[in-house]
Amino acid sequence: MNTPVLNSWKDKALFTPGPLTTSRTVKQAMLTDLGSRDSMFINLIKDVRQRLVKLAGVEEEQYTAILVQGSGTYGLESVVSSALPPQGCLLVLINGHYGERMAALSQKYGIKTISMTFSEDEPIDPQKVDLLLAEEPSITHVSVVHCETTTGIINPIAELGDVVRRHHITYIVDAMSSFGAYPLNMAQCGIDYLITSSNKCIEGVPGFSIVLARKETLINSRDNARTVVLDLYDQWQGLEKNGQFRFTPPTHAIIAFYQALLELEQEGGVEARAERYRQNHAVTLAAMSHMGFKAYLRPEYQGYSITSFYYPEHPNFNFQSFYERLSQKGFVIYPGKLTHSDCFRIGHIGRIELSDVNGLMSAIQQTLDEMQINLPPCISD
Repeated sequence: MNTPVLNSWKDKALFTPGPLTTSRTVKQAMLTDLGSRDSMFINLIKDVRQRLVKLAGVEEEQYTAILVQGSGTYGLESVVSSALPPQGCLLVLINGHYGERMAALSQKYGIKTISMTFSEDEPIDPQKVDLLLAEEPSITHVSVVHCETTTGIINPIAELGDVVRRHHITYIVDAMSSFGAYPLNMAQCGIDYLITSSNKCIEGVPGFSIVLARKETLINSRDNARTVVLDLYDQWQGLEKNGQFRFTPPTHAIIAFYQALLELEQEGGVEARAERYRQNHAVTLAAMSHMGFKAYLRPEYQGYSITSFYYPEHPNFNFQSFYERLSQKGFVIYPGKLTHSDCFRIGHIGRIELSDVNGLMSAIQQTLDEMQINLPPCISD
């Protein structure tokens, strides 16, 4: 049996959608042991929750932050299984793999689910959603992915929020790859539930998901939960009552996340982090185009969290070999999840600077040379 050898002095740079490269100080924060009932830990949880509500652009009088053990998908399932009443109907807006996952979660619980599917290379159309909502009065909830990590496309959550609000429907937004990197006001967008993860744009480590909820909507859902562990209302009530989790919390991940929140503030907040990610994306796109790689999305639809690139049409290209060669050089990219096209993905989020991006671009050029692949520069349409 081969035991992996971890490099203790330099981690590989993760150009992925998560887990991400983290700062050394975030890693060091996990060296602290705290009891889950310790007053210091309880106060830390309270601070984290307050900071998250502030990041959402709203006030604690109307909104709250709930931490849920597990990955981001646990948070999504917590919302779906807790928010929908027995006779509810969820409209899932889909233009990628993660929208499909939301539909699968809903269907697993026997919830009436309507899927409205768009092309993976086009954003959700609010006008078409408006027409469907007018035709389907049974729909009680609508869900959408803000940054669809399948491609990196950005969906118009504010415009969709206007549509949903006119129909008096509960609005759920999966903001895994956008929260903390895109300026946002939940109230202005009409969002009732927003879900993200500790290991995305806030640059913490995996361990828990985050649900930001409008309190009135949350209170009205109190009898809907279909599970014990993922009962979102009960999780909220426990945190409100004594600041504690109902079940064992990921203490080290929360401590690291608190440090990550401080570092987000020190960087200059969401706007400054967004600018760093935008620069990472711009340099990546320019260099990849020069090397002959074509981006999957049109520029006007592309976000700056992650970018999908087509496989080059060259007989020597093999993604697994390409991936392994880059990994050996200290850079990790991500395979694609597109339905109809062969693509791979490069992330721009995490503790990644332009020096890291330039390092990856040099490694890709070197790898192309090793694989004897010479591509003409790709000119954007």
